[in-house]
Amino acid sequence: MNNKKLVVWLPLIICLSIALGILAGSHYKNLATGKSGKYAGGNKINAILDIIDEQYVDTVNMKNLVEGTIPKIFGELDPHTTYIPAEYAKAENERMEGSFSGIGIMFNMLTDTVVVINVTPGGPSEKAGILPGDRVVSINDSVYVGKDRQDEIMKLLRGAKNSTVKLGIQRIGEPELVYFDVTRDDIPVSPIEVAYEVEKGIGLIKVKEFTRPMYNDFLTAIAKLKEKGVNAYIIDLRGNLGGYMEAAIQIANEFLPEGRLIVYTEGKAFPRNDVFANGTGTCQDAPLVVLTDDSSASASEIFAGAMQDNDRGLIIGRRTFGKGLVQAPIKLTDGSSIHLTIARYYTPSGRSIQKKYELGKSDEYDQDFLNRLMHGEMDSADSIKIDKSLEYHTVQGRTVYGGGGIMPDIFIPRDTTGYTSYYSNVYYNGLLHQYAFKYVDDNRKKLNGFKDYQSLYAYLKTQPILNDFTNFAAAKGIKKRPTLINVSKELLETQLYSLIINYIFDNEGSYPVLFENDPTVKKAVEIIREGKAFPEGKDSL
Repeated sequence: MNNKKLVVWLPLIICLSIALGILAGSHYKNLATGKSGKYAGGNKINAILDIIDEQYVDTVNMKNLVEGTIPKIFGELDPHTTYIPAEYAKAENERMEGSFSGIGIMFNMLTDTVVVINVTPGGPSEKAGILPGDRVVSINDSVYVGKDRQDEIMKLLRGAKNSTVKLGIQRIGEPELVYFDVTRDDIPVSPIEVAYEVEKGIGLIKVKEFTRPMYNDFLTAIAKLKEKGVNAYIIDLRGNLGGYMEAAIQIANEFLPEGRLIVYTEGKAFPRNDVFANGTGTCQDAPLVVLTDDSSASASEIFAGAMQDNDRGLIIGRRTFGKGLVQAPIKLTDGSSIHLTIARYYTPSGRSIQKKYELGKSDEYDQDFLNRLMHGEMDSADSIKIDKSLEYHTVQGRTVYGGGGIMPDIFIPRDTTGYTSYYSNVYYNGLLHQYAFKYVDDNRKKLNGFKDYQSLYAYLKTQPILNDFTNFAAAKGIKKRPTLINVSKELLETQLYSLIINYIFDNEGSYPVLFENDPTVKKAVEIIREGKAFPEGKDSL
């Protein structure tokens, strides 16, 4: 009976097995090729991620896989299209918006303890009674020391507006910790590093980056300088990596007469858009010099290009970075964001100053700075490669060139005066900063007694600062080299004086000292004094 049943059912079982095998094979084939059901016609990347999530032999953290994949996709595009993970997007947005919520202190952590360097005037910490020189030992009753905890401490000190943080402060002269409850508030961060009268009637404004609130800060700086009798300006964009294009347009508008083209943009999904000056600028007739270097990029180049092409002011320094691509920030639902290149911008004469790049080859693009350095471009104008086929003309007929950065009207080589192996050793090991911090910390009471940076500067020049520093460096393992130290003497002293003064009077004191013998600043002052800040025709200089 069993054999008879087997004879009857065996063909049916075999047929069912074959059918199931065909179905299974078809199912897995479709999964692999993305042709069935849920994967048919869908996004290929999503299909692949789903297959990995459902069928890969090991458990995979899909969030980490996606986060690691996105930068690789963007790496196949231009060098300036970027992905910003959620944990960094907030900080990036705060930086560009020009404010964050915190307690309002500048601190240093050269040792293992947070030392308050400066307190924001009118900020939460000043209101609570915290002073420069205080040590933050505990945060919310937990002890926080150790250089490896700096990022963690930064996050703890920042927080939601109107929230409170309890700080345990070690103060000189106090035997016990002193406790303060500090209510966090919005802390403005000005993109104007310094604005001062560099010489009678000539103001220098150093712009760190083009953030959203920059325009208002710039107008405030201009107003304060005008009150001092300033009627000519040096705008220092050296090291300025750019920022919002709108901010650069607003600042350019302050210097241009009505109807002058500032910049225009054009992209695949964006037709040409011209931006013109509206004639409301407050500095249209003021002599102007713009300082640039190889790190001046993006919005900096928009401003410099607008001034150069309109013959509004002279560009002094070195060729700019060469970033002529416009990025649109796009926020994603998880808090991350992408900066997607959507257009190119062009200077008024029609120049695209974007330097050459190939899709997916950002490593080669990033080597451009090193290539310029090795080819001698930083040290000699004759070493700058100019594409003569990309010739354009300013409003008054001067020749300018496209193809990568804004070429300066007057080239100033990088200042290597005083550079020696000894200086490099102490500089790159951070010893200049360490010594300046220690000097201020040891002499804070006396240094706080100076009413202005000029009197403190005069005092420091009477002190054996350099000798004291070289002893400090020797104790840190940098052997004294008398001949090299003598060659670097002026450079070392200038750096040390500037750093010490910065701890007491911030940038308003340190930059005038740092720029006192700066060859680019000196040339800018000379040009303005001689009345050559307004270019006139092809051979004005």
